[in-house]
Amino acid sequence: MADDALANRMQLPRPDTTPEEAAEILQTHYGLSGTLSELGSQQDRNYRIDAGDNAYVLKICRAEYELVELEAQNAAIRHLRAKPDAPRVPDIIPSLNGRDILALTIREQDYLVRLLGFLPGQTLTRRKHLPQAVAAGLGALSAKLARDLADFDHPGLHRSLQWDLRRAGPVAVQLLSAITDHEARDRIAKAMVAAVKRIQPLASGLRVQPVHHDVTDDNVVSHPDAHGQQVPDGVIDFGDIIQGWLVGDLAVTCASLLHHADGNPFYILPAIKAYHAIYPLEEAEAKALWPLIVARAVILAASTEQQLAIDPDNDYVRGNLDFEREIFDVATEAQPDVMEAAILRAIGFDVAPIATEGWTALLPDLDRQGIVAVDLSVTGPDFLDGNWQKPDMDWRLLAQAAIASGAAATRYGEFRLSLGAPRSMTAPQNFALHSDICLPAGTTVAAPFAGLLQRQGHHLVLAGEDISLHLDGIETTLDDGAPIEAGATLGTIGSEGSAIGGLRVQLCRVPTLEPPLFATADQAEGWAAICPSPAALLNPSCEAPRPDAGVLLSLRNARFAKPQKHYYELPPQIERGWREFLFDIQGRCYLDMVNNVTTLGHAHPRLTAAVAQQWSRLNTNSRFHYSAVAEFSERLAKLAPDGLDSVFLVNSGSEANDLAIRLAWAHTAKKNILCLLEAYHGWTVASDAVSTSIADNPQALTTRPDWVHPVLSPNTYRGPFRGPDSGPDYLNDVTAKLQAIDEKGEGIAGFIAEPVYGNAGGIALPEGYLAAVYDAVRERGGLCIADEVQVGYGRLGEHFWGFETQGVTPDIITIAKGMGNGHPLGAVITRREIAESLEKEGYFFSSSGGSPVSCVVGLTVLDVIADENLQENARVVGDRLKAGLIALMERYPLIGAVHGSGLYLGVEFVRDRETLTPATDETAAICDRLLDLGVIMQPTGDHLNVLKIKPPLCLAPESADFFVEALEKVLRDGF
Repeated sequence: MADDALANRMQLPRPDTTPEEAAEILQTHYGLSGTLSELGSQQDRNYRIDAGDNAYVLKICRAEYELVELEAQNAAIRHLRAKPDAPRVPDIIPSLNGRDILALTIREQDYLVRLLGFLPGQTLTRRKHLPQAVAAGLGALSAKLARDLADFDHPGLHRSLQWDLRRAGPVAVQLLSAITDHEARDRIAKAMVAAVKRIQPLASGLRVQPVHHDVTDDNVVSHPDAHGQQVPDGVIDFGDIIQGWLVGDLAVTCASLLHHADGNPFYILPAIKAYHAIYPLEEAEAKALWPLIVARAVILAASTEQQLAIDPDNDYVRGNLDFEREIFDVATEAQPDVMEAAILRAIGFDVAPIATEGWTALLPDLDRQGIVAVDLSVTGPDFLDGNWQKPDMDWRLLAQAAIASGAAATRYGEFRLSLGAPRSMTAPQNFALHSDICLPAGTTVAAPFAGLLQRQGHHLVLAGEDISLHLDGIETTLDDGAPIEAGATLGTIGSEGSAIGGLRVQLCRVPTLEPPLFATADQAEGWAAICPSPAALLNPSCEAPRPDAGVLLSLRNARFAKPQKHYYELPPQIERGWREFLFDIQGRCYLDMVNNVTTLGHAHPRLTAAVAQQWSRLNTNSRFHYSAVAEFSERLAKLAPDGLDSVFLVNSGSEANDLAIRLAWAHTAKKNILCLLEAYHGWTVASDAVSTSIADNPQALTTRPDWVHPVLSPNTYRGPFRGPDSGPDYLNDVTAKLQAIDEKGEGIAGFIAEPVYGNAGGIALPEGYLAAVYDAVRERGGLCIADEVQVGYGRLGEHFWGFETQGVTPDIITIAKGMGNGHPLGAVITRREIAESLEKEGYFFSSSGGSPVSCVVGLTVLDVIADENLQENARVVGDRLKAGLIALMERYPLIGAVHGSGLYLGVEFVRDRETLTPATDETAAICDRLLDLGVIMQPTGDHLNVLKIKPPLCLAPESADFFVEALEKVLRDGF
């Protein structure tokens, strides 16, 4: 039972003081004045004071708290300030008479008063979502504080406090008496009893030391790192500091994270790992951690209910009510054995394996080595053309394998592709914790170990001494509760009129638990410890190897040249695609909103079949004569405006743009090329030379050769001239550049530009801009090149070519990316006399650009675009998507503009809609958060503050809606 003093203090409301009285205290005792605003507190009165360049916190505490307790808080702050690498803590501000703590009487009530410096930084509690890195940062901060307090001591630490988790049981009993809701009271009481039951056997082995005991999202401040990510680095209040369990300190931190966890208790694991890396836990502490988290959740819930009954006007407590109820719900609904195992494994402690020596055969009629394991993973060879989406596809493949071999089994520990649902913001529950065996009906099933039989309908459980065997699919006459000897027959495989039947096999360490069949990837380690592999009862091949994306990424980084970057710091390992979706090795399905390479969508069956057929027949180079190269060239020429009748086939957009520049040089016998700032055209020598985007090359503006003449990018949103009527101002810059070239007498070879400003997110050029530039260039004998690599080929919806939006006809068109649907294919379309100019330099040849396979790819892509009406789909779904994004812009000021048309869109993020300050860090964080929610997205633009939305043209309306919903969740909940 809690002592009388503690029981009395638990009943106290906040001090009854007013802002006016607080202002008088400040003026009289500290010589300060300023603007006061009240800060929240459970049982104190806290005021923030803004006084010019300085800010302070006035803390008023009831006199029932002893002076020595406040002295301990101040001593701890000074102790930490003396440590070189300790977390940031507030300054202690003495009164005019030099005292750190004042004893004052206000309206006949005695109080203790202190003044601290206000610690700058952002708090975390009101952010619904905290990235894992921030959660880990909170764990690291907790560890640093505990490490630095280990050598601190003070008499005021040895006190009775309701938050001391060593006293959680008695405190809960005291708090429960104030809760009138019987259902809530019973639930809270049961949770505490269960937690205490798990803590008690471990209590004697838990280390005790000075602990802050309140390193929570509400009690720390953070600062942004170089990438804009919040790093918790300061602690603002020491009111709960005690001599207590070290691991209890971490439990407090972890509990505070649960209301950011979207219902997933495993969200806390990065915080635990970060803590352990700095201040290692002992095994007993790791085992006690989860029940202590539950105990903290119980105390929070009970204390809030009680405090509201005492102090109903306490907005701070009322504001935290929903958070604390969510913490309680997440903590009490998790399976404690699984959480213990997950925590142990996360920080490197082993969970003892099950001893299988002496187990007898589960299937004595079968040769275990003859059981064939069926691969149902993301890379499973039997999954083609989206067939994994068919109902019962896993079972069909299992049955086919069993018919062919006699017996077949699914693999334990496998991430099932069929369960990776599209358009889901949460990871799939697809990690198999069991094996299904398809085998002849009537096959005997025997007990591998002794135990008691439990019958739950058709579900049988053989409960052994330290493990239970769960079985489905057996016909048996045994009674519930029957004792079973090892090797005894349990029953036979049921048939239901078929020659084959199915047996489901699962092991579980927790006797009373009916375990799930599948777990999510982040929960797999915990559940796998509780439900170990049944491969010992079948054969080793019935356990799937665990994918290790980290090892593969290390290999890539070691051997794949560093300039070849990858998306994301920790990228998912993508191993399959289908339509507008990508699947990682763990079966997570992502909506691909960035891949304009795959116009038709991933793994299109017609393209797959066409490539396989052509490759089986012939693949060589274009100097041979075959039908596909002639047919494809004819198709491309017919898509171009009249007069553009000659086609070059290459391997990429970079090569296409490089060749276009060479054609301009050869045809005009001039060298100078006009291009736009902030543009990207490729990586070859010539195409890179006209690429001026500093996002792609930070040195772009200072390293261009002298034949490259960039002009102002006609960005009507954030350029120097803005709005739809800004075209003439941008044309003035073009005129000036051309006149400068004229004055040198060097002439102009050409002008290259995207007809829609793709690299900036699909911004439309000012009306009439290209017509005027084309005229000016042609007047000087130059050629006009339309780079359609990103924006052309039907992507804009309303138009097949981007230059059609400006009502112009270029001299040269370059295309690539989507024309090959991922196959390396590019093209240049121009007039015959321009094409033949290249012969002055010799003939042109591309080994695979015009190969039979490449040409068949190109033909098939055009056929599918037409047959599946993908350009119209780009228009209709693009309009729907853009309307949804514009609706978000009306609610979230971070969105400054929505650019583009069809399925080439850009969402530009700004910190201020007047100044247009680019929200670069925010955009990167939004992309990372979208990945968490199952969306692949990347930033673009010179400031990397634009979402470049360019999905496959088969994008379904539901997928467009899902993207808008995911983006709204990010903007609403935080990133």
